[in-house]
Amino acid sequence: MAEQKTEKKEEKKFNVALIGKIGFIVFNFAILGLGSYWTYMGTLGWKKPTITEASVREMLRKPASEAAKADPNAPDANAEPDPFVYTMDKFVVNLGGEPKRTIQLEVNLEMLGEDGFEEIMESDNRAKARDRIVRLLNGHSFQELETIQGKLFLKDKIAFEINSLLNQGIVKDVYFSDFVVQ
Repeated sequence: MAEQKTEKKEEKKFNVALIGKIGFIVFNFAILGLGSYWTYMGTLGWKKPTITEASVREMLRKPASEAAKADPNAPDANAEPDPFVYTMDKFVVNLGGEPKRTIQLEVNLEMLGEDGFEEIMESDNRAKARDRIVRLLNGHSFQELETIQGKLFLKDKIAFEINSLLNQGIVKDVYFSDFVVQ
Protein backbone atom coordinates (compact mmCIF):
# COMPACT_ATOMS: atom_id res chain seq x y z
CA MET A 1 0.00 0.00 0.00
CA ALA A 2 2.85 2.31 0.82
CA GLU A 3 4.35 1.50 -2.57
CA GLN A 4 1.16 2.51 -4.39
CA LYS A 5 1.12 5.94 -2.70
CA THR A 6 4.71 6.69 -3.65
CA GLU A 7 4.03 5.62 -7.26
CA LYS A 8 1.03 8.00 -7.43
CA LYS A 9 3.12 10.90 -6.05
CA GLU A 10 5.89 10.25 -8.60
CA GLU A 11 3.35 10.11 -11.44
CA LYS A 12 1.79 13.34 -10.20
CA LYS A 13 5.18 15.11 -10.01
CA PHE A 14 6.07 13.83 -13.46
CA ASN A 15 2.78 15.08 -14.94
CA VAL A 16 3.12 18.53 -13.33
CA ALA A 17 6.68 18.94 -14.68
CA LEU A 18 5.64 17.78 -18.14
CA ILE A 19 2.63 20.09 -18.21
CA GLY A 20 4.82 23.01 -17.07
CA LYS A 21 7.35 22.37 -19.85
CA ILE A 22 4.66 22.08 -22.51
CA GLY A 23 2.98 25.25 -21.25
CA PHE A 24 6.30 27.12 -21.39
CA ILE A 25 6.92 25.99 -24.99
CA VAL A 26 3.40 26.95 -26.09
CA PHE A 27 3.75 30.37 -24.43
CA ASN A 28 7.06 31.03 -26.22
CA PHE A 29 5.62 30.06 -29.60
CA ALA A 30 2.64 32.36 -29.00
CA ILE A 31 4.94 35.30 -28.21
CA LEU A 32 7.09 34.51 -31.26
CA GLY A 33 4.02 34.34 -33.50
CA LEU A 34 2.63 37.60 -32.13
CA GLY A 35 5.94 39.40 -32.68
CA SER A 36 6.19 38.06 -36.24
CA TYR A 37 2.63 39.16 -36.95
CA TRP A 38 3.30 42.70 -35.67
CA THR A 39 6.49 42.94 -37.73
CA TYR A 40 4.71 41.73 -40.86
CA MET A 41 1.77 44.08 -40.43
CA GLY A 42 4.07 47.01 -39.66
CA THR A 43 6.01 46.65 -42.92
CA LEU A 44 3.15 46.02 -45.37
CA GLY A 45 2.54 49.63 -46.34
CA TRP A 46 6.18 50.78 -46.44
CA LYS A 47 7.33 52.42 -49.66
CA LYS A 48 10.76 53.75 -50.50
CA PRO A 49 10.63 57.56 -50.23
CA THR A 50 11.28 59.46 -53.45
CA ILE A 51 13.84 62.23 -53.35
CA THR A 52 13.80 65.06 -55.84
CA GLU A 53 15.91 68.15 -56.10
CA ALA A 54 12.88 70.37 -55.48
CA SER A 55 11.90 68.45 -52.33
CA VAL A 56 15.47 68.65 -50.97
CA ARG A 57 15.66 72.39 -51.62
CA GLU A 58 12.27 72.87 -49.95
CA MET A 59 13.38 70.82 -46.92
CA LEU A 60 16.53 72.94 -46.63
CA ARG A 61 14.50 76.16 -46.70
CA LYS A 62 11.99 75.02 -44.05
CA PRO A 63 12.78 75.24 -40.36
CA ALA A 64 13.48 71.90 -38.65
CA SER A 65 10.04 71.76 -37.01
CA GLU A 66 8.23 72.10 -40.37
CA ALA A 67 10.58 69.65 -42.09
CA ALA A 68 9.74 66.98 -39.51
CA LYS A 69 6.02 67.42 -40.17
CA ALA A 70 6.38 67.08 -43.97
CA ASP A 71 5.33 63.72 -45.41
CA PRO A 72 8.29 62.16 -47.28
CA ASN A 73 5.98 59.72 -49.09
CA ALA A 74 3.78 62.44 -50.61
CA PRO A 75 3.86 62.38 -54.40
CA ASP A 76 5.75 65.24 -55.97
CA ALA A 77 4.31 66.84 -59.10
CA ASN A 78 7.77 68.09 -60.19
CA ALA A 79 9.40 64.62 -60.09
CA GLU A 80 11.63 63.87 -63.07
CA PRO A 81 10.92 60.47 -64.62
CA ASP A 82 14.43 59.96 -66.02
CA PRO A 83 17.53 60.44 -63.88
CA PHE A 84 20.48 62.51 -65.07
CA VAL A 85 23.59 60.34 -64.91
CA TYR A 86 27.03 61.81 -65.50
CA THR A 87 29.75 59.26 -66.29
CA MET A 88 33.22 60.42 -65.35
CA ASP A 89 36.36 59.28 -67.13
CA LYS A 90 38.15 56.26 -65.67
CA PHE A 91 40.50 56.76 -62.73
CA VAL A 92 43.74 54.89 -62.14
CA VAL A 93 44.93 55.81 -58.65
CA ASN A 94 47.49 54.51 -56.15
CA LEU A 95 45.91 53.36 -52.90
CA GLY A 96 47.42 54.12 -49.53
CA GLY A 97 48.81 51.43 -47.22
CA GLU A 98 51.15 48.51 -47.69
CA PRO A 99 51.55 46.71 -50.04
CA LYS A 100 51.16 49.35 -52.73
CA ARG A 101 48.13 48.73 -54.91
CA THR A 102 46.35 50.61 -57.67
CA ILE A 103 42.66 50.95 -58.33
CA GLN A 104 40.93 51.43 -61.66
CA LEU A 105 37.55 53.02 -61.17
CA GLU A 106 34.75 54.45 -63.29
CA VAL A 107 32.28 56.63 -61.39
CA ASN A 108 28.73 57.48 -62.48
CA LEU A 109 26.95 60.29 -60.64
CA GLU A 110 23.15 60.30 -60.58
CA MET A 111 22.00 63.91 -60.30
CA LEU A 112 18.60 65.03 -59.06
CA GLY A 113 18.07 67.65 -61.73
CA GLU A 114 19.29 69.06 -64.98
CA ASP A 115 20.84 72.08 -63.21
CA GLY A 116 23.19 69.84 -61.26
CA PHE A 117 24.02 67.84 -64.36
CA GLU A 118 24.98 70.97 -66.26
CA GLU A 119 26.94 72.28 -63.28
CA ILE A 120 29.06 69.13 -63.01
CA MET A 121 29.66 69.20 -66.78
CA GLU A 122 31.54 72.51 -66.49
CA SER A 123 35.27 71.89 -66.94
CA ASP A 124 36.23 73.65 -63.69
CA ASN A 125 33.84 71.59 -61.55
CA ARG A 126 34.74 68.39 -63.41
CA ALA A 127 38.44 68.88 -62.61
CA LYS A 128 37.70 69.70 -58.96
CA ALA A 129 35.45 66.64 -58.64
CA ARG A 130 38.13 64.35 -60.11
CA ASP A 131 40.74 65.84 -57.78
CA ARG A 132 38.58 65.25 -54.69
CA ILE A 133 37.89 61.66 -55.71
CA VAL A 134 41.60 61.01 -56.31
CA ARG A 135 42.46 62.42 -52.86
CA LEU A 136 39.75 60.25 -51.28
CA LEU A 137 41.12 57.14 -52.95
CA ASN A 138 44.71 57.97 -51.98
CA GLY A 139 43.65 58.05 -48.34
CA HIS A 140 42.14 54.53 -48.37
CA SER A 141 43.88 51.18 -48.28
CA PHE A 142 42.92 47.94 -50.00
CA GLN A 143 41.66 46.47 -46.72
CA GLU A 144 39.20 49.35 -46.30
CA LEU A 145 37.78 49.02 -49.84
CA GLU A 146 37.78 45.23 -50.00
CA THR A 147 34.44 44.73 -48.25
CA ILE A 148 30.97 45.74 -49.40
CA GLN A 149 30.71 48.12 -46.44
CA GLY A 150 33.95 49.79 -47.55
CA LYS A 151 32.61 50.32 -51.06
CA LEU A 152 29.33 51.74 -49.71
CA PHE A 153 31.25 54.02 -47.36
CA LEU A 154 33.36 55.20 -50.34
CA LYS A 155 30.17 55.91 -52.32
CA ASP A 156 28.83 58.05 -49.47
CA LYS A 157 32.10 59.96 -49.16
CA ILE A 158 32.21 60.64 -52.91
CA ALA A 159 28.61 61.89 -52.91
CA PHE A 160 29.36 64.13 -49.90
CA GLU A 161 32.49 65.60 -51.51
CA ILE A 162 30.77 66.29 -54.85
CA ASN A 163 27.72 67.79 -53.13
CA SER A 164 29.96 70.14 -51.15
CA LEU A 165 31.50 71.25 -54.44
CA LEU A 166 28.22 72.00 -56.26
CA ASN A 167 26.08 75.09 -55.70
CA GLN A 168 22.82 74.12 -57.43
CA GLY A 169 22.94 70.40 -58.11
CA ILE A 170 22.66 67.47 -55.76
CA VAL A 171 24.19 64.03 -56.25
CA LYS A 172 21.51 61.47 -55.45
CA ASP A 173 23.63 58.34 -55.81
CA VAL A 174 27.05 57.16 -56.97
CA TYR A 175 27.51 54.06 -59.11
CA PHE A 176 30.71 52.16 -59.88
CA SER A 177 30.61 50.70 -63.39
CA ASP A 178 34.24 49.57 -63.18
CA PHE A 179 36.05 48.73 -59.93
CA VAL A 180 39.36 46.85 -60.26
CA VAL A 181 42.08 46.72 -57.59
CA GLN A 182 45.53 45.37 -58.51
